[in-house]
Amino acid sequence: MSEEKPICSAKGCRADAVWVLAWNNPKLHTPERRKTWLACEEHREHLSQFLGVRGFLKDVVLLTDWESGDAGGSGEAGGSGEAGGSGG
Repeated sequence: MSEEKPICSAKGCRADAVWVLAWNNPKLHTPERRKTWLACEEHREHLSQFLGVRGFLKDVVLLTDWESGDAGGSGEAGGSGEAGGSGG
């Protein structure tokens, strides 16, 4: 059984994730809480803008840095469903 590779959180995208977009919704989450979306190279900017205009985006780091803990993240990156309701 092979290890599953993380995939992009953009709606309909199945590309390998390269970036972690750390975010939180201040109306729902405590300031230190970080949710994560994963992004491929193609969708990093789109997903960052989607979160940024809402004031949710906190950090964008390479997945390898996030997993190694170099980015100050939890080391757990996961795409919680599909992101970006307007498509890719």
